[in-house]
Amino acid sequence: MNNYILGISAYYHDSAAALLKDGEIVAAAQEERFTRIKHDSNFPIHAAQFCLKDAGITVENLSAVAFYDKPIIKFNRILETYLSYPGKGIKSFIMAMPLWLKEKLWIPDLISKELNYKGKILFPEHHESHAASAFFPSPFNRAAFLTIDGVGEWATSSWGVGNGNKIEIHSELHWPHSLGLLYSAFTYFTGFKVNSGEYKVMGLAPYGEPKYVKKIYDHLLDLKEDGSFKMNMEYFNYNTGLTMTNEKFDQLFDGPPRKPETNLTQREMDLARSVQDVTEEIMIRMARNIKRQTGEKYLCLAGGVALNCVGNGKLLREGIFEDIWIQPAAGDAGGAIGAALITYHHHFGNKLIEKNGRDNQKGSYFGTHYNDDAIEKFLKKFDLPYHRVGENELIEKVSDALKEEKVIGWFQGRMEFGPRALGARSIIGDARSPEMQKKMNLKIKYRESFRPFAPTVLADKVSEWFELDRESPYMLLVADVKKEKQRRMTDEEAKLWGIDKLNIVRSEIPAVTHVDYSARIQTVHKDDNPLYYKLISKFEEKTGCPVIVNTSFNVRGEPIVESPLDAYKCFMRTEMDLLALGNFILYKNEQPKFHDDIDWKQKYELD
Repeated sequence: MNNYILGISAYYHDSAAALLKDGEIVAAAQEERFTRIKHDSNFPIHAAQFCLKDAGITVENLSAVAFYDKPIIKFNRILETYLSYPGKGIKSFIMAMPLWLKEKLWIPDLISKELNYKGKILFPEHHESHAASAFFPSPFNRAAFLTIDGVGEWATSSWGVGNGNKIEIHSELHWPHSLGLLYSAFTYFTGFKVNSGEYKVMGLAPYGEPKYVKKIYDHLLDLKEDGSFKMNMEYFNYNTGLTMTNEKFDQLFDGPPRKPETNLTQREMDLARSVQDVTEEIMIRMARNIKRQTGEKYLCLAGGVALNCVGNGKLLREGIFEDIWIQPAAGDAGGAIGAALITYHHHFGNKLIEKNGRDNQKGSYFGTHYNDDAIEKFLKKFDLPYHRVGENELIEKVSDALKEEKVIGWFQGRMEFGPRALGARSIIGDARSPEMQKKMNLKIKYRESFRPFAPTVLADKVSEWFELDRESPYMLLVADVKKEKQRRMTDEEAKLWGIDKLNIVRSEIPAVTHVDYSARIQTVHKDDNPLYYKLISKFEEKTGCPVIVNTSFNVRGEPIVESPLDAYKCFMRTEMDLLALGNFILYKNEQPKFHDDIDWKQKYELD
């Protein structure tokens, strides 16, 4: 009899569900993809239903449901925090309590009710779930782990060792001292949205100078050699207030927070660079301490801060560990996988699944899949012009379009689990084009022009184009473009400052080369995504370049597309040229006029 375990994360941000079958991840998805609410925090009912349906089972087949943290302990921390600051934060407290009293304290009842489930429900700790999500799917049978995020119950970071079917936490850093919340404070202060805009801060950092690093160390942070630290809470408001920072923070950093959507100034660039440098230093110190304490050869990472791919790349280059592995859904969504895995191994005592030198995350392609019959049914329902092609013709036509600098919506196979598009729900383009970054940012994604795009490169060609000697399948490592592929700047170009650095051609692949010559790399292996690998191989055959631009299939403010309907709407709302939807090609110039005011989803479901 199969052992099925459903993992759930919910009620903070990025709710998700994941299903194990005999310890193997068979399905996982974030709730936002179904509801179309970015970072949806509600109970992941749609994601859970998808997981069960995909496996062909019902709740009666589940051995257990695992929730990714302990709500009672988290509630206790919130109460203790407010009681520690009497008179402060009453407004924040009053706003937080109704949700706790209505939902968060009754999670066993909510799980039973939402899923119509009467079986076993288990609650591992938050950082235990993160650690399990990092170690168990990794390629290693034994490794150290490091988890860093905003906060779980009390812990804000933890480290320990995974060995076989056991993980053991050796040390924790506790609230309110949090690297994740320090970074989020600067995200808020630079005018971006917390729990969403941290990528923007990371992308903005290379435009700035580390002007504020000394101020951070002198006033905000008492950092120890082992990477532990205490924060000076006189400058922060997140423990009891409705904002991340306060007026004292404003005075320290030359004025109030930037208002969202206003012009970026050199101050924001310097702030971004400074907090990024501090974050990298803390990550390095933590890793060195873990190496000293454990002597382990490998390190696994999870928690929201593990999505800082610039920090990850630096950590790898430091050579502290022989290799590192990062859970692709490192934030709260991945807690669903971790909760299920720790339940499978710790509660049920099952052995570690055999690892054959590669990870058990399988490219993170665990989401929904639409076959050609389902896609054609959708296209016919709306009478949309399309061309049905075979796989070889699809590869030929799309690689030709890439070569002609067309922008393509690529909707193929199972949806990715995690925040990055990895060649299943992607928008792709020619990395050699000097205009591609600007075109994609302004005409496709409708987002800030400074934000870099990532390359997808054939796994066996990565070291020919980038300073990286291993796979990076989940876009979680940053490395420099190879020196011989770089273009030397002129004296005049070298004098440029801040955002003026943006439009300089820096390499043979300018669309994916950031202002500091770095790139956030995704390698694609033919075993993980054969079709995507085949497409890029064909592009290389035609151009000599095994690198393309890969960005997520969505526009700013929306989740990555889940269904053919989502993909078509995004295609028509932007200036994409072509949509490859399974074995169907749709050309923009052949499509009927798009009426955005129609409730397409309702019409689709009613018909």
